Amino acid sequence: MYTPPFTISAKAINLIAEISSQIERYAIRMEQNDALLLRKANRIKTIYSSLAIEGNKLTESEVTDIINGKTIVAPLREIQEVKNAIKAYEVYNTLNVFSPQDLLKAHSLMMEALTNDAGHFRQGGVGVFSDKNLIHMAPPANRVALLIDDLFQWLKLSKDHLLIKSCVFHYEFEFIHPFSDGNGRMGRLWQSLILGKLHPLFEHLPVENMVYSNQEEYYKAIAESSKHADSGIFIDFMLNEILNTLKRKQGNLIIGTNNGTNDGTNDGIENAILNCIRNNAEITLDELSVFVGKSRRTIVRAMKRLQDDSKIRRNGSTRNGYWEIIE
Repeated sequence: MYTPPFTISAKAINLIAEISSQIERYAIRMEQNDALLLRKANRIKTIYSSLAIEGNKLTESEVTDIINGKTIVAPLREIQEVKNAIKAYEVYNTLNVFSPQDLLKAHSLMMEALTNDAGHFRQGGVGVFSDKNLIHMAPPANRVALLIDDLFQWLKLSKDHLLIKSCVFHYEFEFIHPFSDGNGRMGRLWQSLILGKLHPLFEHLPVENMVYSNQEEYYKAIAESSKHADSGIFIDFMLNEILNTLKRKQGNLIIGTNNGTNDGTNDGIENAILNCIRNNAEITLDELSVFVGKSRRTIVRAMKRLQDDSKIRRNGSTRNGYWEIIE
């Protein structure tokens, strides 16, 4: 059996132990009364993050509108990307993570109307570029099917921990680059599927969210692993991101409309927002809209009031910053 080259570091072993502990805590978190809202917010974030990594310019609010069936004015390709991602994630639970055929099925949904060969491996050469510089030339097209079969065979038969296998698969998949387009979003989706074999909660805590906030380090880890012909560096990076995400997503029950604490008044809405921030300082406006049960416009107005009254402040950028409550 082919075995991809990778080294399991002492750091990786420690991270696996910490992640295993955090998984149980997060599983309990997902059993609380607001779990449905939390899953919806995470799905919105997943699709937004996955496509933003690939250059889609739609805002999280616009992605939310499309998911909710609303019409928006935007480039047709970017709207199509969101609709395709929705379809792909709707079949998440039906996909066999060990099946190359299901990989092609998922790609056909993810890339429908975006590329002429959706659902098929590429027929030509492809490279990965940073600006105009070639940073990786993928294997020849005539080797793709064989390399993918070998990778899936290893995934199925290897006795390594699923956390390790998910990271190695992700790296090897990006190295092979089996499709003419959509490799990034497919690699991240498949790692989430592999993690789902470890625990179902990873359907609602996907890899896309982890990568989006740290893209530069993500690509750097891939490049360094390629340089050393060993995915150990990428394994360490991804395990660390998984652990950090699990820690950030803990918190207590989100208090909002659903348990009656938001009475619809300005004070009620603001109190609900403050409670959300206490539990997740990185929460977005669109996530607040879901949890508080108010429109994004209402949330924006309430946030402005809170800032004007010196009750909250924003630290850092829109994408990577966080909210701070001023006591």
